[in-house]
Amino acid sequence: MSGITTPTTQYLDVPGGRLAFDDTGRGDGTPVVLLPGMLDSRAAYRHLRPLLVAAGRRVITMDLRGFGESSIAWDDYSPAAVATDVIALLDHLGIRSAVLVGNSYTGATVVKAAGDAPGRVAGIVLLNAFVENPPPNLMQRAVFGLMGPLLTYVPASWGLYHRKMAFPTAKPADFDAYVDGLVAALRTPGRRTAVRGQLRGDSSPVGWTAAVRCPALVVMGAKDPDFPNPELVADRQTAALGARKVMIEGAGHYPMADHPQATADALLPFLAELS
Repeated sequence: MSGITTPTTQYLDVPGGRLAFDDTGRGDGTPVVLLPGMLDSRAAYRHLRPLLVAAGRRVITMDLRGFGESSIAWDDYSPAAVATDVIALLDHLGIRSAVLVGNSYTGATVVKAAGDAPGRVAGIVLLNAFVENPPPNLMQRAVFGLMGPLLTYVPASWGLYHRKMAFPTAKPADFDAYVDGLVAALRTPGRRTAVRGQLRGDSSPVGWTAAVRCPALVVMGAKDPDFPNPELVADRQTAALGARKVMIEGAGHYPMADHPQATADALLPFLAELS
């Protein structure tokens, strides 16, 4: 990943396992916690993190249970369980409150954390999240049913999704190496258990947003292939959270990687207001 500085990995032991994270930047504003999506690692933010740090933000990225440099075996891999990990990390770092950013799978995590621990969450950002997603149609249910076995037993299918679907218009310079690393990680001994655990997690909750009282920002890639109508999902989230919405033209499911500057431009004004 030429030109990208990898921050030092730190670890936090919590009941059930060990979490890996990094902590960079020392701005005066409210810290930002970036959470990756399903089957990914905190390196998903490798292109966005430096932009936020350069703008004066303190940025923490955390690997989810079972992935990245966190331990693999856990009893619960769900977004709700990860929400407890986020609060534990804030406690560990002595952070009173933070802005939580969740991509895809962890959009549900930041909503859950904001509802359960309102005093600890200054604001949330949903980044191509499944929260308040309309019920899947028959075709979508069939596709989702097929995805589980494929992702569990054929790691190369995850690479195929990234190469053929998730980045419809732009790819970062390190794209091939990064995707190769994702596929290799899924072949790590014991990782199937983590994959199954995430697939069972409720990443598309309806109604959790009712407990959220903090400011919210909805950011959605306009060409996200995971949604038949990305803007419809973003509108539902915006209405449920009383949030503001930013659509990133040309972006797929991972705007922080394919359009990092546009993603930073969406986040920074929101962060400034909360500070």
